[in-house]
Amino acid sequence: MIIGAFEYSSLLAALASAPADRPFVTMWNSEDDLEQVTFGQFRERVRAVAAHLEAQGLRADDTVVLILPQGIPLMTAFVAAMWLGAVPAILAYPNTKVEPGKFRTGLAGVTANLKARQVIVDEEFPSELLGIIQLGQGAKLLRGLGGFREHAGERDDDPPPVSPGRLAFLQHSAGTTGLQKGVALSHAVVLRQIEHLSAELAIGPEDRIYSWLPLYHDMGLIACFMLPMVCHVPVVMQSPTDWVIKPGAMLMLISEYRCTLAWVPNFTLQFLARRVRPQERTRYDLSSLRALINCSEPVRAQSVDEMLDAFQTCGISTRSLQSSYAMAENVFAVTQSKINDERGPCRVWIDGKTLRNQHAAVVVDESAPGAVPLISSGQCLLGTEVRILSESRAELPDGSIGEIVIRSDSLFDGYYNQPDLTAAVLRDGWYWSGDLGFRLGNELFVIGRKKDLIIVGGKNIYPQDIEEIVSSHPAIHDGRVVALGMLNPDLGTEDIVVVAEVTEARLLADALAIEQAVRNAIMGDLGVGMRSVYLKPPHWIVKSTAGKPARSTTKQKLLAEHPELGQTSTT
Repeated sequence: MIIGAFEYSSLLAALASAPADRPFVTMWNSEDDLEQVTFGQFRERVRAVAAHLEAQGLRADDTVVLILPQGIPLMTAFVAAMWLGAVPAILAYPNTKVEPGKFRTGLAGVTANLKARQVIVDEEFPSELLGIIQLGQGAKLLRGLGGFREHAGERDDDPPPVSPGRLAFLQHSAGTTGLQKGVALSHAVVLRQIEHLSAELAIGPEDRIYSWLPLYHDMGLIACFMLPMVCHVPVVMQSPTDWVIKPGAMLMLISEYRCTLAWVPNFTLQFLARRVRPQERTRYDLSSLRALINCSEPVRAQSVDEMLDAFQTCGISTRSLQSSYAMAENVFAVTQSKINDERGPCRVWIDGKTLRNQHAAVVVDESAPGAVPLISSGQCLLGTEVRILSESRAELPDGSIGEIVIRSDSLFDGYYNQPDLTAAVLRDGWYWSGDLGFRLGNELFVIGRKKDLIIVGGKNIYPQDIEEIVSSHPAIHDGRVVALGMLNPDLGTEDIVVVAEVTEARLLADALAIEQAVRNAIMGDLGVGMRSVYLKPPHWIVKSTAGKPARSTTKQKLLAEHPELGQTSTT
């Protein structure tokens, strides 16, 4: 049985119709710390928190900012705000993985744009950060939600009728560059997205979702909170911080709870394959997974293959390793691979030289010299169209690489309080994603961000290709590599500069040998040289709130530490 979303007028109506005794959220913090709620218990908490927020002055149409740790209290407050007709937005909670300066700048800028009537933090929120939060006129900052229990039982009403076109909430872009933008989403577009995605994945009552994904990011908020809430399926969660510390816990929870669906960014696959020791893998049974969906763009063939090689004996198969292209501006998914295909997502080999020199994807045999494997992000969901356009806005044929533009019935209405940014990307009903890709038939292949492309002597170099090669060196930390283009004014072209973290600071003593090995690998695989390679200790590279390397901020940090790179460079 597939549960339809269109039978509901709002997200709240979907929650209200869920069976009271059906399990909803299992929040795992440790073997001795497990919190579980059914849909009925969750609704009771939502009503109590809604009454508490109302007593604190929250009203319909007010914006409310939530900066709380991952867990059921955060989820409850989010829905409680919607229950009152307010507009909630979840922001990242401070953690050691995000560079403090970047976090402070982002927190000040985003809260200033939102002009929230209420900002809710927990009791553990660092006091030194409170002064950075920008409050709206007459706004109130709440330290925790402890008082909500005093309002338990005050309201036993159903959620008020909500127009489908009413603004439901704001979700923020990943924020790897610049200030995060608030994506405004109505109940109608979120429900349509869930309708299409749940149909594509054949979501049914037997499904159970696993997630470590942060709820301030679209992958966690939509796929692992809104979708299970609307489709009435359970979700097993842990915090992102706990997952990084204990990556094997993800596999343990999937095995123990027989989870069937999970979404992850691409780096997760290599992280698990390299961090979970072979002797530990015998503990896990991952055969329940119908789809472990890779939502990063681009999907990396090496990452997929490493995951398959490491966990095939645990039940992972080519069929279960699926892919998707997703973004906050389309609520979540744009494409999805066909989960009933035993071969998994479409994989092709293309000629590497043609890709770099002619900006085109020519399919070749796997054994051809210079063949590069690429994995599709799938086919468009129902109600979604994708085009590949040139700089002159001409539609390109199959195999030609250009900007991915999207039109769909799940597309956002605009960035909250930022009409200039909205106008720059929404044109005649199409969203210009800033991503590069190409199509082969109905399959979409995502190459990378347009602004990140490095052009060296006429060759198009994709930074992800460099980063993957550098990351393969055993001394380099997985996923902690950034390749940048720096303008060489004397030659009128760009030079490649790489900054990479070593796994341990002591390895910096071997920096010259590591650098030479990296340079040789890049020249051998891509046929290009590099101006500079900077090896750094662990935790040097600046990361976004979504856990990705923040290119522009990392670049600024690099230029500040190494002025010899010069001040003239591409952004």
